[in-house]
Formats: sequence, structure tokens, C-alpha cells
Amino acid sequence: MKNDAFRTPAPVPAGRAPAGRAGKRAALARLGRYFLRYKGMTALALFFSLAGNVPSLLGPVFSARAINAVEGTVDMPAVLFYCALMAGCYLLSAAFTYALTVCMTRLSRAITRAMREETFSRLLSLPVSFFDTRLAGDVLNRLTYDIDTVNASLSNDVIQLASGVITVVGSLVSMLLLSPLLTAVFAVIVPVTVLVTVRRSKIMRPLFRKRSAKLGELNGYSDEMLSGLRTIAAYGREGEICARYGARNEEAAQAYYTADYYGSKMGPTVNFVNNLSTVFISVFGGLLFFGGRIRLGDVSAFLQYSRKFTGPVNEFANIVSEIQSSLAAAERVFGILDEQPEAQDAPDALPAPRGAAEIAFEGVTFGYDPAKPVLRGVSFTPPPRAAPSPSSGLRARARPPSSTCSCAFTTCRAGASR
Repeated sequence: MKNDAFRTPAPVPAGRAPAGRAGKRAALARLGRYFLRYKGMTALALFFSLAGNVPSLLGPVFSARAINAVEGTVDMPAVLFYCALMAGCYLLSAAFTYALTVCMTRLSRAITRAMREETFSRLLSLPVSFFDTRLAGDVLNRLTYDIDTVNASLSNDVIQLASGVITVVGSLVSMLLLSPLLTAVFAVIVPVTVLVTVRRSKIMRPLFRKRSAKLGELNGYSDEMLSGLRTIAAYGREGEICARYGARNEEAAQAYYTADYYGSKMGPTVNFVNNLSTVFISVFGGLLFFGGRIRLGDVSAFLQYSRKFTGPVNEFANIVSEIQSSLAAAERVFGILDEQPEAQDAPDALPAPRGAAEIAFEGVTFGYDPAKPVLRGVSFTPPPRAAPSPSSGLRARARPPSSTCSCAFTTCRAGASR
């Protein structure tokens, strides 16, 4: 006869997170509310992002003027002057970017600290049924690994996204001012890049959600089995447990491989499309230069702005897998925060008596899942202080059996306790 003592419960999702696009928007909105808690630091980060990008966008302007200064008669003082201005712009941009990195690191640390405190506080308020129907390792994984994943994304990816938006807008305006015709040529490639990025993102999102879930299941199973090693050895079930662990490990490894494989294809694909735009701009820019419709320095500046425009797109393509992983982790954390805390005692509830007390259970039907009751019409009276009988199946180290039962049967479907 098979012993079911070593069958771990099927993982139950913590909370009901909305799926698909709605889940993504909900996770982003809730993360945004954390930023609003630290308005001063968030505003400072936005200022550093803007201040770091403006000097960087001025660099190609001075580069173009330096190149134009060598056309025909070489004006070396002008070349050196524009080179000095260009170097100053890039140094100033680097200083503000460093300040932005420090600011975002502190901001992400504050946000994740608040998330961890709120999650831990909610765990303390949840009913016993929550922990009895979930693997302890999976809950611990949400409190540690998932929040760390969100922290890494906030401190790195948000910086790139914020800076990227400013760079894209500034580069587009600069290209329009330099040559509307070349901008039209460049605009032919942009929709292709956006389409590739959006389609790949839709494919990868469920893969990274599955990766986080499988890792939680693996950690939960590991925690349950490691805490019961002595019992496993006593029953001689090492081989079966190892086989089950191997199956879960294979599922987690396959989920990791699939998500990372599709994530790694994003960057090279987008880079290839963007390199095509560089080829087209170089060819048409050369034709316009030989036709006398644009100066050589302006062609060089346009190429630099086109690379600045596609740079954030490439970065987004490279970090989209990290963003998807972070959103999946955030959904799992918010799933715990969305759980309903344990119901408080009724206002007219009597206080628990001091000293020894007897609790009788009469006709108890119990089960966390109403469709799968564990006890049906059971009546018994556990001893209040004496050690439980081995035949009763009650185990209580820190509290008497009667209080252990009363805490466990918090969701009786029928019957009563007196």
C-alpha cells in the first residue's frame, strides 16, 4: 500500500493575479504607486535623467561643426573649440548619469524594503489555511528571490528606460531639424523594429511567468523534503523522493532554457534591423551630399542621432527578458498582498479561559477545499494538557492538542466545537 505522507500538496497560486495584458498593466500600476511614495527621490531621478541626456544630445551638433570646419580651408582653432565643447558635454553627461545611478539604487532599495515589509506583515496576518495549502519554499521564494528580481530591475532597467525615452525624443527632433528627407528614410525601418519588439514581448511574457512559477515549485518541494529528511530515511523513500525532485528540476530547467532562449533572440534580431537603417542612411546621405543638398558634418551628425535613436530600442530589446521576469515576480508578490487576512474575532467573542480547558469537537466536517473534505462527521475530545495518544494522530510540540486542533479547524464546513 502506498504511503501518501510524502505527497506534497499541489502548489496553489497566492492570490488571483489577472493574466495577460491586464496583469501587466496592474503590476506596472502598483509599482508606480510605490514610486509615488518617494516623490522627492523620484523627481530627483527624473531631473538627473534629463540633465544627463541633454549634454549627450548636444555632442553630435559640435561634432558636425568640427567636421564642417575642415571642409575647404581647415580652421583648426574652430575644430579644437568644438572638440573641447563636445568633450565637456560628454563629461557633464557622465557626471549626471552617475548621480542618476546612485539615486535609482537608493530609490529601488527603499521600494523593495517597503515591499518586503508589507509582504512579511501580510504573511503574519494570513489564516492557517494559506500555509497548509502552499509549499513553504514557494512562499519563501516570493519573499526573497522575487522581490530581489524586482529590485534588480528597478535599479538598472528603469534607468535605461527613463533615459531612453528622453534620448529617442531628442534624437528624433534633431534629425528632423538636420534633414527631413533622411528622417523619412529612417522612419521606414522604425515600424519594423517596433513590430519585432512587440511581437517578441508577447511571446516571452508567459514564458517568464512560467519560469518563476516552476522555480517556486522547485524551491517549495526542496524545503518540504529537506525538513523531513529523517522521516524519509526512516521509511526508506529516498529513491522515490529523488525521482520526484529530478522531475521537478527538469521542468524548472526546461522553463528557464525556453524563456532565456527566446529572450536571447530579441537583441540580435533588433540589432540586425537597426543596422539596415544605418546602411540606408549612409547611402542616401552620400547621395544628398554629392548633390549638394547636405553638408558632410550634417550627415555624420544624422548618423550619430540615428544610432542614439536606435540605441534605446536595442537596449529595450536586450533587457525585455529582464523586464518580463521582473513583472512576473511582481505579480507573484502582489498575489500574497492580495490575500485576505484572517478574520478577526467577533465583538461579542468570549476570551479564552486561563489554565486547563477542554474542547470537544462534535460532528466536524473539515477541508480547505469544500469539494475535498478531509474529515467527515468526526467527533472527539483531545486532552487539554496531557500528551496526545499515538493513536489519535495529534502532534503538538509548542501547544496543547486542544488548541492545536482549534487553530487547524478554522474553516469547519459542518459540526461544532465546544
